[in-house]
Amino acid sequence: MFTVLAAMSGMEREYIRDRTLKGHESARRRGKTIGGAGVTDESMLSMALHLRDQEMSLRDIAKQLVITTGTKKGQHPSPATVMRMLREHDEQVATAASA
Repeated sequence: MFTVLAAMSGMEREYIRDRTLKGHESARRRGKTIGGAGVTDESMLSMALHLRDQEMSLRDIAKQLVITTGTKKGQHPSPATVMRMLREHDEQVATAASA
């Protein structure tokens, strides 16, 4: 009895996941962005690059940066946000260099 319910629950979870992914894909095609507002800007990127050149850790870099706009104004970005910002910058530089 419980295995049948567990199997049905798993199938329902997959169905919801598939519908959500299709909805995100449809929204992207229409030009909608998924997720929250961006908190990074060029000045934050340049400061993060400067701090990375000084071999600071992502956590220490995040503690030094301050969000300047939006609802999170005055807070520090997460280390994941700093990592994503630096990775995207590095990818853009690599793409420009190979072109």
